[in-house]
Amino acid sequence: MELEDEIARPRLAALLGHFAQVGDERDRWRVAYPLEEVLLLITCATICSCDDFEEIVEWGETHLVFLRQFSEYHFGIPCARWLRDLLNRVDPRLFTKCLDDWIASLWPGKPDHIAIDGKTARRTHDRRKGRKALHTLSAYATNARLVLAQTSVPEKANEITAIPDLLDHLAEAGQLKGSLVTIDAMGCQYEIADKIVGHGADYLLTVKGNQPSLEADIVSYFDTAPAAECLTTTTVEKGHGRLETRTYIASQKVDWLTSPGKDAVRPKFSTVKTLLRVVSRVEQNEEVTLENRHYISSATLPIDRLAEATRGHWQVENKVHWVLDVEFKDDLARYRVPHGAKNMAAVRRFALNLVRLHPAKKSIKVKRKRAGWNPDFLREILQSNPR
Repeated sequence: MELEDEIARPRLAALLGHFAQVGDERDRWRVAYPLEEVLLLITCATICSCDDFEEIVEWGETHLVFLRQFSEYHFGIPCARWLRDLLNRVDPRLFTKCLDDWIASLWPGKPDHIAIDGKTARRTHDRRKGRKALHTLSAYATNARLVLAQTSVPEKANEITAIPDLLDHLAEAGQLKGSLVTIDAMGCQYEIADKIVGHGADYLLTVKGNQPSLEADIVSYFDTAPAAECLTTTTVEKGHGRLETRTYIASQKVDWLTSPGKDAVRPKFSTVKTLLRVVSRVEQNEEVTLENRHYISSATLPIDRLAEATRGHWQVENKVHWVLDVEFKDDLARYRVPHGAKNMAAVRRFALNLVRLHPAKKSIKVKRKRAGWNPDFLREILQSNPR
């Protein structure tokens, strides 16, 4: 146990060191509440099921002895209004990078599969000021079950411009090369595809209505493709009163798609190597529904690996977005000042990472409750390492 503590202390010290890197424009000699102490307080309280600044202050005052094991907290805990004002001033880009870099230091390995998807915090809008709800993009490593990086945009339509920045950040952290990146139809843009390949990774992009010509071409191809050009596999999943049969059809016959057209200066999706169709048949309550989905990929992976990636993409919905809404009340958050909303969104995702890293076979809800009751368990969460 003593050896584990010796290994864990540097990890916690590294977290405090990352917090100290966040810029603080206040005159140092006038600072009563150092920024790194405030960020540690907010992170710990969020882990312990505190969902607003009033709860964070109450938790901090109750657990001041615990917090002083890691920093001085010479003037104790600031009031809720002070916390809110300070968090509204912190640069969210720098704060998010601080959290992402700490996660990268914990998980130096390269993820096999990164799912990128966005989520809107519905109650962060401000009609009076014409401000739309905050939309946050997350890059989720399905094998590590960690949110590797996140970035916030004013609305969902801005995903197209935000995804390249998120990809650059992942590449800078050394987490993109060699991975398979999956993105929904919003990210099916040739600039995004080229950037992923340029960083040494592969993509699997959903093709839908935002690329109507491409979708029509792929649908037409699979409707008439000779069996010899395709590989097929089928999976069956049963649960919650529904039976879903998915048939995966993949083809690497893409020369007709990547060759330049007569009016094209250059091919738009020039790196496509595999086309994929997924036929989903769902039986539920004596009703049967059929759906076809189509994908393009720069990888020449076995069809089973592509099938796994399409299913794995939805982990970002089930294991991140759903958990944030149900356990962290993300959709109910009413932080409407842009910096504060973005910073608290980053804290919730960071807290989810820390809770999930702890090896205890308990639900996220139970772990958070236990951390609030037991400071020793909270310390274990702060010191947890990827399994």
